[in-house]
Parts: sequence; structure tokens; C-alpha cells
Amino acid sequence: MGYDFLVVGAGIVGLTIALELKKSFGGSVCVIDKENRIGAHGSGRNSGVLHAGIYYKPGTLKARLCVSGNRLMREYCEEKGIRGIKGKVIVTKNEREVETLLELEKRARANGADVKIVDEKELREIEPYARTVHRALYSPNTVVIDPQEVLARLLEDAAACGIEVRFGVKLAALDQKEAVTTAGRIGYGFLVNAAGAYADRIAHMCGLGKNYTMLPYKGIYLRVKEGYEFLVRANIYPVPDIRFPFLGVHFTRTPHGVVKMGPTAIPALSRENYGLLENIRCSELRETLLYNARQFATNKNYVLMGFKEIGKYIPYVMYKDARQLVPSLKYSYISRYPLVGIRAQLFDRTKNELVMDYLILKGDNSIHILNAVSPAFTSSLAFAQYVVNLYFYGTGSRASVKPGL
Repeated sequence: MGYDFLVVGAGIVGLTIALELKKSFGGSVCVIDKENRIGAHGSGRNSGVLHAGIYYKPGTLKARLCVSGNRLMREYCEEKGIRGIKGKVIVTKNEREVETLLELEKRARANGADVKIVDEKELREIEPYARTVHRALYSPNTVVIDPQEVLARLLEDAAACGIEVRFGVKLAALDQKEAVTTAGRIGYGFLVNAAGAYADRIAHMCGLGKNYTMLPYKGIYLRVKEGYEFLVRANIYPVPDIRFPFLGVHFTRTPHGVVKMGPTAIPALSRENYGLLENIRCSELRETLLYNARQFATNKNYVLMGFKEIGKYIPYVMYKDARQLVPSLKYSYISRYPLVGIRAQLFDRTKNELVMDYLILKGDNSIHILNAVSPAFTSSLAFAQYVVNLYFYGTGSRASVKPGL
């Protein structure tokens, strides 16, 4: 059994790249995933927020692909009848944050995002219960969708164009032309590694990226109880600490009417450690403890962030943080939200720091998507085009011969 293209990982990145490969080259494309269903991990557990391109340094891949990805995904959702909740405000908690807010506006405009500075009166018209100090940033093109619904439509698209998607197939080993899996050996002409939290392990099999290790961070949410959802119309975010890739505790209204608060960014004990002691693997636990300890030892800012995030594991601590955004919120209005996510963030062991931008490595006949973190869901359609254009067509001229068996 063999295919022109073998994609490992049936998340949003794997599916969109598979569709773009099929569109560009035709041929045989197979996507494998170790789970028995779609969206079991990062793609299906993310917030569903289509980010507008506000936070990212101009010139980075995140900045370049977020705005176009947002537009493409909004168009895709409209075409498929997937509804969303539009609009987002970023509010300040104190006067010191106004400077960072203006830096976010500057970044957003440089990236081509549609944003507007609003005063307290204008904020009340957009989000009546939100509070800010002097100014806030409004983003009309931030949209919340149901990620599982998007994944289901992409899976339908893959089947319609002849892409084979095989669930319950785990990759065990690789050589130059063959993958050893739990379903037997699968031949391939070109491999796309879109395995999310385990993408580093697969790259290592190919002798690539051995200075990188994936570190998991657990995202836990609370929710606003039924009857109090009126406090949030769409999305209310704080001004983040832009030295880190996390956005702070915020409010998100889903298309189903649920208002979430969170998430945390707590170091998880393993890459699929959704519960307290669930799915802990010894090798991953050692990595998490070792590399987080190295960051704590060398970066005092990381220490402060770490203790702050761990504190948010206590619901009342998270509530107090969220209440600064919406003062009318009371502790009796909140409860636990059941869905927990894991953010797999790449760690560079040589620099002893988290990798902030997307990272893609290329082998002789393979591509490895190593740091597909937020806003990867937003960027996915544009990201897939970027990967295919750059790695198969060079600078964008479509003159290369397609790789095959």
C-alpha cells in the first residue's frame, strides 16, 4: 500500500494541507491519525476563536498568515453555513496597560488587521458590562466558531475529493519511503508531519529538529452560569503580557450561547494530561519538569508568569482576574467548564526559550510542522497554501514536478 502523499495528523493543519496538496497535484493522498475520531486533541479542543492578527510582531509567519487565514476561514464558514459570534474588545485594567494597548493597535495595523481604538462610552455600546481605563481596542473581524463543526466539514471535503483519512492508525517508525504503523507498512512519496503535540518526535525520527522539544500547557476554563450570559455579548480580552505567547484570562461566547472564562496556561505533566493525573507518561513528565525548571532558573519573568498561572488553577483566583474585565460578575455566577485543552508549545533547548513563531522544517521528502500553535486554527487555510507554495514551488512559481512514489 502506498500513496504520493502521507499526512500524519488529522487535525486542522493536516486536513487543510492534505486538501491543498490534492488540489495542487491530484494523485493519492492519505491522512492517518492515532485517535479513533476527529478533533480529539488540539484542533477540537481549542477556543474556536478566529483571531484577527493583533498580537503578532509584523513580519513573522503568524502575522503574515493570520489576517489572510481569518478572511479565508470566515469565507469558508459562510459557504458551509457555519455560524459564528463576531467582535472582540481588548480592555485595559490600569493606566500602565494603555501603552501596550497602543502597541497592539500598531501591530494590528502593520499586519493589515481591521481595528479601532474606542473610548469608555463606545465600549459600553459594544460590551455594556466590560470595563476599561480610558481606552479599549475593538476588532470586528474576530469571530468565534465551533471547531468541531469546521473539522467535520473539512473531513467531508476530503472524502469528496478522494483523500483517504484513516483513524486509529498510529505511526511507530519511519524510513525514507515507508511508514511503519499499527495498521502495517504504508509507502509514501512525500511525508507531511502535522502531528501536533508529537510533531517533534516524528521530526526526530527523520533526524531533524533534535534541539526542539514540545512542552504542554494546560488550558482550563470556567463558564458563566445559565441566566448570566448577558454579561458578555462576544469576546472580552485583557491586554496581555506580549513577552509570552499566552493571552490571559478572557471571556468568549460560543455559537451555542455558552460564555467561557479562561484559560489557564499551566505546565501540564504530559502532552495529553487533560485530567489531574490522566495520561501521564514518564518520558514526557521528565521533559516537562526539566525544561520548565530550566526556564524558571534563567528567566525571572517566566517565574512570575508561572506562579500566576498555577494560581489560576483555583477557581476563585481566576474569577478575581476575570472580574477586572467585567466588574458585575459575581463568584456565584460561575461554574466549571468541562472541556480542557493542551497547548503544545515548542521549546528550543539550545536557546532555553519557547519558540514564539510557527516553525517548519524540511527533509529530503518530508515537511515537519513543528510549532502550529495559536493562531494555527485561524491561519490554517492560508497556512496550507503557504506550505505548498513554498516547499513544493519554491518562491511561488508552480513549475516543480510533484513528488510521487
